[in-house]
Amino acid sequence: MTTILFVEQMLNGLGYGFMLFLLAAGLTLVFGIMDVMNLAHGSLFMAGAYVAAHVHARSESFVIGVLSALAMVMLLALVLEIVLVRHLYGRDHLAQVLATFGVILVADDAVKIIWGTAPIMASAPVLLSGPVELLPGLMYPSYRLLILGSGVLVAVSLYLLVNHTRVGMLVRAGASNRRMAEFMGVRVGRVFSLVFLLGAALAAVAGALMGPLTAVQIGMGEEILIPSLVVLVIGGIGSVRGAFVAAMLVGMVDTIGRAFVPLMLRSFLLSPTLVSDLAPAIAGLATYALMAGVLAFKPAGLFPARG
Repeated sequence: MTTILFVEQMLNGLGYGFMLFLLAAGLTLVFGIMDVMNLAHGSLFMAGAYVAAHVHARSESFVIGVLSALAMVMLLALVLEIVLVRHLYGRDHLAQVLATFGVILVADDAVKIIWGTAPIMASAPVLLSGPVELLPGLMYPSYRLLILGSGVLVAVSLYLLVNHTRVGMLVRAGASNRRMAEFMGVRVGRVFSLVFLLGAALAAVAGALMGPLTAVQIGMGEEILIPSLVVLVIGGIGSVRGAFVAAMLVGMVDTIGRAFVPLMLRSFLLSPTLVSDLAPAIAGLATYALMAGVLAFKPAGLFPARG
């Protein structure tokens, strides 16, 4: 039973890690390449979850819900980039943080106006509502397998795009030396807009896929933003590879910690009330302990893109 539980939590950790990677990859692209600290990235995640849940409920098609979330969030990101973000290029990070934090407040109020304050329970597609037997005695939700597969597909696609396409070459050139790239004829402004939209698309997909696993509610973007920033720091600023490795580590540590820390505390014969109070705090601290341990040996992160 313990082995099956461990394998199940490992898979859950990988799934959570892939969702963190989708968010952290967008953050690391925007921050590492454009040098813009976008705290509103979590709001794009929230918007993707709300739109996907709403359209899925109305159309009864999960695919249409995800595609609608992708289109709507990219449209919102385009407006945000034109109206606000492009005016933050070259500004100090404090100005960027204050401006994008204001977007969080506006986004939360907009959700209250459109959908109300009550959480929305998003549903998984009917075809993936049942479990799949992966191993004898191990029944695993098929929807979580979809998340694992989607995460792998997006990770491979993003790697190929950044490292093996002309678009990726232009992105890297603009990030390395914007002035020289502009002298060579690269329209860096358009490249940066494309990067911002790509980051928004990743956030939308993550929100749409995570919706059925958690309550779609106001503030969910801020909650997921904090571990995403931890992933960004552990992996290294501007490194997609670092974001992937760090997301897997954080996902595994967080999920396994929340599953097994209560069992460990119960073995010390602590009262159930004390265990329920201590276990979430200890499991939450494990992620930050991981970050502190990595930074103690590699202050720039595991795979820093900058020198």
